[in-house]
Amino acid sequence: MADSAKLMEQFEGTARGHQVPSSGWRICLAHEFAEKRKPYQASDVSASDVVKHLGLGMRYLRWWYRKTHVEKKCPVIDLFNPLPLRQIYGCPLGGFGGGTITRGWRGEFCRWQLNPGVYHYKTVVADQFTVCLRRKGRTVYQQVLSVERPSVLQGWNWGYCGHYAFYHALYPRAWTVYQLPGQDVVLTCRQVSPIIPHDYQDTSLPVGVFVWELENGTDEAVDVSIMLTLRNGTGTKEDKRGGHWNEPFSLEKEGARVSGVLLHHCSPRNPYTLAISAREQAGTGVTHFTAFNPAGTGQAVWQDLLQDGRLDSPAGKGSLTEKGEVTAAAVCATCTVPARGHRTLELGLAWDMPRIHFGSKEKLHLRRYTRYFGSAGDACPALSHYALTHYEQWEEKIESWQRPILQNSHLPPWYKSALFNELYFVADGGTLWLELPPEACAEDVQGPAGAGLSQIFPVLREYGRFAYLEGQEYRMYNTYDVHFYASFALAMLWPKLEISLQYDIAAAVLNEDTQPRLYLMNGQTAQVKLKNVVPHDIGEPEDEPWQRVNAYLIHDTAGWKDLNLKFVLQVYRDYYLTQDTAYLQDMWPVCQAVMDSELKFDTDDDGLIENSGFADQTYDAWVVTGASAYCGSLWLAAVCVMCKVAGIVGDGEVLQKYSAIRRKGAEAFERLLWNGKYYNYDSSGGPFSSTVMSDQCAGQWFLRASGLDHGEFQVFPRSHILSALKTIFELNVMGFANGTMGAVNGMRPDGSLDTSSVQSSEAWVGVVYALAATMIQEGLVQEGFHTAEGCYRTVWERLGMAFQTPEAYCQRKLFRSLAYMRPLSIWSMQLALESRACQAPAAAAPHPGQENSFQP
Repeated sequence: MADSAKLMEQFEGTARGHQVPSSGWRICLAHEFAEKRKPYQASDVSASDVVKHLGLGMRYLRWWYRKTHVEKKCPVIDLFNPLPLRQIYGCPLGGFGGGTITRGWRGEFCRWQLNPGVYHYKTVVADQFTVCLRRKGRTVYQQVLSVERPSVLQGWNWGYCGHYAFYHALYPRAWTVYQLPGQDVVLTCRQVSPIIPHDYQDTSLPVGVFVWELENGTDEAVDVSIMLTLRNGTGTKEDKRGGHWNEPFSLEKEGARVSGVLLHHCSPRNPYTLAISAREQAGTGVTHFTAFNPAGTGQAVWQDLLQDGRLDSPAGKGSLTEKGEVTAAAVCATCTVPARGHRTLELGLAWDMPRIHFGSKEKLHLRRYTRYFGSAGDACPALSHYALTHYEQWEEKIESWQRPILQNSHLPPWYKSALFNELYFVADGGTLWLELPPEACAEDVQGPAGAGLSQIFPVLREYGRFAYLEGQEYRMYNTYDVHFYASFALAMLWPKLEISLQYDIAAAVLNEDTQPRLYLMNGQTAQVKLKNVVPHDIGEPEDEPWQRVNAYLIHDTAGWKDLNLKFVLQVYRDYYLTQDTAYLQDMWPVCQAVMDSELKFDTDDDGLIENSGFADQTYDAWVVTGASAYCGSLWLAAVCVMCKVAGIVGDGEVLQKYSAIRRKGAEAFERLLWNGKYYNYDSSGGPFSSTVMSDQCAGQWFLRASGLDHGEFQVFPRSHILSALKTIFELNVMGFANGTMGAVNGMRPDGSLDTSSVQSSEAWVGVVYALAATMIQEGLVQEGFHTAEGCYRTVWERLGMAFQTPEAYCQRKLFRSLAYMRPLSIWSMQLALESRACQAPAAAAPHPGQENSFQP
C-alpha cells in the first residue's frame, strides 16, 4: 500500500484549472476515526443528567411519550434519542431551502433532508459512482469507488482500497482524488453546490454537480466511463410503499444537451423527483439504465457497463413499483482520454420538492427556487440542465469570494478550513426559504399590530421567508438567542436573508397569542406569546412555523433577559453592515417597544437589569441571580445602541432617556460585578457567583463588531475588557485541557471547573468562536486564534465531527446536540479581522513569538 502522506503530496492539484486548495479539511479514505481515536468514542450527555439539571422529571417523560407515541411526531428536543456520532459526513449538496443531500467523505450518500426539518441518517448502498476503464476495445478495470463491502449488490466489485484516495472539503465544494491501482489513471471528482454570497437566485437551487477530471498517465488512450447509480428514495420504508417510477429524459437548450433519468417518488406527503444526469458534449457519450433492483445482486446493470463501457439506454418509462419493491437507476458518461492526456466528464444530481406542507398540513408553501423553475413538480430536467451549464460560473464566483482568504498567508490553514466549512449549516440546518403566496397581502405577514413595518411586505415578497433550525436535534426554527451568534454568516454573506428573518421576528414581537399553554417541562402555565417580547423561535417543522411561534417548552421565555436585547443589537449591526436606512426606520419603533418591555427587569432602578434566579437566557440550564456579566453586558450594549440610533433618526427624547440609563447602568455594572480582574458571573454572592464566564464580554463583542468602540459609545472600560479577556484566556482556555480544547463556559478563579450545571462545565463551539472574535477585536489576536484553534481541532480532528459541529462538548469526552447553528459565529472572527485590516492596512506580518500583531 502506498504511504498516505506521499499520496497526498502527489494528489494535490491534480485537477487542472481547479486545483485542490491547500487549506481545507482533508482525510485519507483509508483513515478510520474509530480506529485511531478510540478514547474519543463520544456520547451525548445522558437524558437523566439533563432532566435532573433542568428539573423536568416526569413532566418531560409524559410530554415525550404523548408526542412520540400518541401524536406520532418528532419532539422538538428528544433527550432519550440523541443522534449517535457517525464520523462519516462530508459536504452537503444543494443550495438554501430546497433540501440537502450529504455525501460522506468516503463517497456514500448518507444524510438526507428533503422534507422540511426532517432528517434521515441512512447510507443508501446503491447510491454510488463506478468507474470503467477500457483499452483497445476491452474492459480492463471496473470498480465501485467505495471502500464498503455491503451485503447487497454483490454482483458489483466493492472494496476500493482507501489508501489510494483522499477527500478534501472546502464548502461549498469538495474533492475526492482516486489513484486507480495498477492503471496509472487518476480521477478527481469535484463536487460543486451553488452557494454564492449575495446571490438570491442560484443559491436557492436544489442541485449539485460532480465534475470528474480524468488524468491518463499511460502512453496509450483509455476509454473512461463514470456511472452514477441512485435509488428512488432515501433508504426509508417510504421507498417500499409502491407507486414510484423512473423515466429517462433529455433536454437540449441553447446548444447544450443534458440527458439522464428522473426518479419519481410519489409519497403522500410532499412528493418529489430525483434526477441523475450528464452533459453530452463532443467526444462524450451519455447512456442510462432506467430501472434495476437495488436490493438484489445488481448483476444486470454491472454486466451492461462491463460489456462495452456503456449502458443500453432503453426507451420509455419504467413500471410503477409494487408495494415492498424498490427501484434504482443509472446514468453513465463516457469519453476517450488520450495518452498522457486529460478529459472532463460532468454529472449532475437534482431534486424537486416544490410544494411542501409542514406537520400540521394546514398550509401549502412554495420553495424559493420555484420562482425560477416553477412549482408543478416537473423542474428536474431544467434544473439539471441549468446546473450542468452554469456550474463554471458558480465556481468563478466561489473562487472570487474565497481566494482573498485562502491566499492570505497570515491566516492559519485550520482557520480557512473552519471558516468556510462551518457554513454547511446554513444549507443543512433544515433550512426553509419560501416564497410568499401570490395572493398574500401585507397584513398576512405583518399581523394586526405590525402596520408600522412599511418594508416587511416588499422585502418578503422580493427575498422570501428564511428560517433554519437551532440544530438537527433541537428542531426549532430561528431560535433567536442562538441566531444572535450565528447571524454573522447571514449578515455578511446574504444580508437580505438576515433582514427578511429580522422582519419576521419584528412582526412576531408586535403581535401576541393570548392562548395559554401548559409548559409540560416545568409544570407552568404561560401565554404562548406576549406583545412587545421577542419570541424564542418562530415554530417547529411538525407544526406551522410563523403561524405558531415559541415551540420551546422548557421555560416561559417571556421572562428571558437576553432575547429583547439581542434583537436591538442585531438591528443596528445589520444596519451598520448594510446601511439600509429604511430597515432601520422600520425597526426603530420595535426596538423601543422591546426595550421598554425589558426595563421591568431593572427592579431597583439602578440602570441595570437583574436576572431572576432561574436559567433565564441562552444558558438555559445555568441559574443566574441579580446583576450578571452576560445579560448585564448585553443590556448596556443595547442601551448604547438605543443612544446611537436615536441620534441617527433624530429622536432627542429617547436619546436623553437612554443616555441617563447608560450612565447609571455602567456605574452599577462596574460596582456590582467588577472584581479587579474580570466580571463576576452574577452579583448574588452565592458559591458560584465569582465564576469566570467565557461569554462575559458578549455586549462588548457586538458593540465593536458594529463599529461602536470609541468615544461616547465605549461603554466598558477597555482596561477591564482586556483584563477580563486575559483572565478568560488564562483560566477558561489554558486551564481547560491544557489549552487544547477552546474555552470552557465556566471556570472557578482557583482553576477548577464550575460544575454547578451541565452547561457551566461545557465548551460551546459558537461561544468559543465569538470569544475568539472578541479577543481579535481587542488586539489579543494570538490568544484569539489559539482559543478558536483548540475548538476546531477538537471537533473536526480529534472527535471526527466534520459537518456535524455540535453545540457543546466536555473535557470528559461527552458532547451535546450534533449539527448546531451557533458555530456559524466563526464569521464574526472574519469581520473582526477585516475591521482590523481596514484600521491598519499597512501592518506587518507577525514574527515568531511576536504577540498581538496579527493582520490579515
